[in-house]
Amino acid sequence: MTFAIHGLAVSRGIAIGRAVVVASSRMEVVHYFIRPEQVGSEIARARDARNAVIDELRRLQEEMPKDAPGELDALLDVHLMLLQDVALATAVKNWISDRLYNAEWALTTQLEAISRQFDEMEDEYLRERKADLEQLAERILRHMKGMPSPVAAPAVLATTGTQSPPAPRHGPQQELLPDGSIDAPLVLVAQDLSPVDMLQFKSRVFAGFITAVGGRTSHTAIVARSMDIPAVVGARAAGQLIRQDDWVIIDGNAGVVIVDPSPIILAEYGFRQRQNELERERLSRLRHTPALTLDGERIELLANIEQPGDGPAAVHAGAVGVGLFRTEFLFMGRGGNLPDEEEQYRAYREAVDGMQGMPVTIRTLDVGADKPLDKAQPKDYYLNPALGLRAIRWSLADPAMFRTQLRAILRAAAHGPIHLLFPMLAHQSEIDQTLSQVRLAQSELDTRGMAYGVVKLGAMIEVPAAALMVRSFLRQFDFLSIGTNDLIQYTLAIDRADEAVAHLYDPLHPAVLRLVADVIAEGRAQGKSISVCGETAGDVSMTRLLLGLGLRSFSMHPAQILAVKQEILRSDTRKLGAWAQEVVRSDDPAALLAA
Repeated sequence: MTFAIHGLAVSRGIAIGRAVVVASSRMEVVHYFIRPEQVGSEIARARDARNAVIDELRRLQEEMPKDAPGELDALLDVHLMLLQDVALATAVKNWISDRLYNAEWALTTQLEAISRQFDEMEDEYLRERKADLEQLAERILRHMKGMPSPVAAPAVLATTGTQSPPAPRHGPQQELLPDGSIDAPLVLVAQDLSPVDMLQFKSRVFAGFITAVGGRTSHTAIVARSMDIPAVVGARAAGQLIRQDDWVIIDGNAGVVIVDPSPIILAEYGFRQRQNELERERLSRLRHTPALTLDGERIELLANIEQPGDGPAAVHAGAVGVGLFRTEFLFMGRGGNLPDEEEQYRAYREAVDGMQGMPVTIRTLDVGADKPLDKAQPKDYYLNPALGLRAIRWSLADPAMFRTQLRAILRAAAHGPIHLLFPMLAHQSEIDQTLSQVRLAQSELDTRGMAYGVVKLGAMIEVPAAALMVRSFLRQFDFLSIGTNDLIQYTLAIDRADEAVAHLYDPLHPAVLRLVADVIAEGRAQGKSISVCGETAGDVSMTRLLLGLGLRSFSMHPAQILAVKQEILRSDTRKLGAWAQEVVRSDDPAALLAA
């Protein structure tokens, strides 16, 4: 019987194939107390298992093919940093020596403690890094038990056909190849997938991915987008309802998984799949086409990146620069050992070199009291992390760290154009202090006799206060970047992490649209560049509205650029202006947008 499972659409497209179901990654752990004389051997067991996983990840990095997505290498780096965190190792050791827990019990106890801290993080991307820690803990536990990788057996079964899989409920006729495998695409169904798991699928044997957990910034979502593979995450019932070798359809556009499709549904989605493939081919021809509207307006399409090595992929996608380089990855999972000036300088220079002379906008560190960098206060010190010491507030509270980053960015600017972007400014005093720190960093480099470049200075518009102060901001900065994700959250008082109110998170809320429209209009009036770098920028359903409001600079994930460019090429901004203002003034903008 055909049925559907709903999840989150994170990577567009249609995939049709047989299900390869991976059992839940959660392992049962036996809890028992050890004798004092066993403490040394239990600590050694935990240490040896951790070291084995470190060796395993390093080996995977060394064997990584040159054409593997850059995100995989970056995510493996994060896993290695988490594994080598001295604080984590010390805590596990203390649980064993102080409480006499066995090694498995100690590891899972510490994991639970850290998981609670991750759950309280406001930032969606960093909150989902909890999955990294859970995946690593499981790999360590498996080494303790001498068990194989959690996905190795299903992956082998899927690619070799050496065992007889259960009969699928429905599906097209399957033909066996000479080696015994079945000539049909495969889709992976799992509780969650780690970067290591994804590396094991580097041959792209899987046509799509379905996970029970995860969000739009989970590893599966990130890698699926970079590999341009359909994926649905957060499909909580998938593991229980989908059987091994079932025929399934992944609708990455709608976030729906169809199980045991009827011949009519299968034919319909087969047609959609072919249409999508033709559309991708058509879009690829636009890569070198200038982003010009029908009335000749030139639109700037920029890329959001997370790693220094992401530049070439952005160039290949047709980006004319980087609109947002999130520097958080350079600081994460290091156990308080933050990157020094030289390490940061090399990273920023790599990003500049990768963009081949095109501008790179680097956002200063956007972390806060709820992020892993904070070791100074107990986790319950801050009652509401979303409103606490984060982003520019964090940087100004630690000026030495802030100037280290500023000096590294300024030095990298000697090798190519860099725009310097500051997150979450809201007060004039914060602006004054920030600009003062930039001047002081320049003075410190002058004193050292070190070369540095001239940078444009910009501010993120992420809180309503900043949007309402836009005239003042534009007098003091060269450009502004609207971070729609946080602007929506703070305008509507919606915690994106709280599932009870997540449905109220609305990019088309009249209040949000009016703030965005006012910032764009004021920027155009003062002749200053305004960009949008949140999820809204890559949403093709919003492209015409943003164009009508006067936006001429969009920054998004590289995989979204060509689809947005196509919408731009079909648009006439002269005809969109009045309509866009009508949408903004409406009490029901979504209805007008859909009309």
